[in-house]
Amino acid sequence: MLGKTEMAVSGEAMKKLPPSAARAEHSAGRKNMMLLIQLRWIAVIGQITTIAIVTLGFGIQLQLPYMLEVLACLIAFNIASHLRWHERSMVSNNELFFALLVDVASLTLQLYFSGGITNPFAFAYLLQVILSAVLLEAWSTWIIVAVTSACLAGLAAHANPLILPHDHSLRFFSLYVQGILICFVLNAVLLTAFITRIRRNFHAGDVELAALRQRAVEEEHIVRMGLLASGAAHELGTPLATVSVILGDWRRMPVVAASADLQQDIAEMEAQLQRCKSIVSGILLSAGETRGESSAQTTIVTFLDDLAAAWRASRPIAIFLYENRIEHDLAVVFDSTLKQTIFNLLDNALEASPQWLRLTASSNEDTLIIEVSDAGPGFLPEILANLGTPYQSTKNRVGGGLGLFLVMNVARTLGGTVTARNREEGGAVVQLSLPLAAIMYEEEERDVG
Repeated sequence: MLGKTEMAVSGEAMKKLPPSAARAEHSAGRKNMMLLIQLRWIAVIGQITTIAIVTLGFGIQLQLPYMLEVLACLIAFNIASHLRWHERSMVSNNELFFALLVDVASLTLQLYFSGGITNPFAFAYLLQVILSAVLLEAWSTWIIVAVTSACLAGLAAHANPLILPHDHSLRFFSLYVQGILICFVLNAVLLTAFITRIRRNFHAGDVELAALRQRAVEEEHIVRMGLLASGAAHELGTPLATVSVILGDWRRMPVVAASADLQQDIAEMEAQLQRCKSIVSGILLSAGETRGESSAQTTIVTFLDDLAAAWRASRPIAIFLYENRIEHDLAVVFDSTLKQTIFNLLDNALEASPQWLRLTASSNEDTLIIEVSDAGPGFLPEILANLGTPYQSTKNRVGGGLGLFLVMNVARTLGGTVTARNREEGGAVVQLSLPLAAIMYEEEERDVG
């Protein structure tokens, strides 16, 4: 009914999942263990109430000393369970199995001291069996079935019958019939309430596992893209160097030297060529193959000011507004990956809004906040709903939508987030938030350097 084959991950499959996926799988088990603890408290209250009503209200003789000892042991076990699982975050199948076995043993002892199978609450075994079918792996469930069946048979053979008044002719008003009805109602209500919550726990675990699997697929996709980009960067290095040499030769030619227009054209070509070299260097640096560059030890203000100036100098945009609202400058370490990430945000915005763009940088106590605003058409609702999904783009071209996808994964690697929204006056805003701890230049690093 609950699709346990989809909820439970086999041992071999679990080994292939990242540790965070294993934690997600076991976290549902912890939530279900806490539900069992709540159910056990309900059972304790129910037993105390039933014992009081039966002995004081109806005068039925029970073996109270033994039943109270079992009840005290159950309370002690539940307190210990609560203390244990309040601290731990993961619960295995074996631990859930043991907890249910304790519940079965407690119920068996209470029934043994109160009439065995002649006690109407003997049908409470079904509660344990159904819960085990929902919570446990198949082998554990069948063991619970075998244990409860053996306990019921043992009660029938050895327990003293419960002495009840012979009032079966009263039908509904018979104590035995009323006990069966109460037991049925309690089982039905508890199973409905707790299985609904258990299903919710499993669903939450499935959602978390699906998100982790999607993240693993995206990271694998990024690795493949990085390998392709690194290979392409290697191949582009030689032709770019050749073009650079040819442009230098052209600049020294008398015909070109005498023409201001040709000199301007060559200067523009050299600027764009330098931009291509910078992109190639950034790709190789991100892949661990530097071209004489390294992570830069600088400050937030200096880094962002230089970044904004470099981007503005190499892009054809009419109006570019840059606002640095950072009040307290901090020593940080930036590399080309983060620089290229912010460039990606600006380039995406430039494609949507070639006439106007704004870059705003600010910070609070522990977070660097970078906002890129444009005056373009904004994001479609489906793109906002699936922000960062590869190949989700308003641009009608092959490979569109990778910019934000890469930005979100870099931000996630640094412990940050990326959000987007449409502006009321038109256009869109993309916000990149990064924890300062991920980029801050510590004294220890300075000493090592």
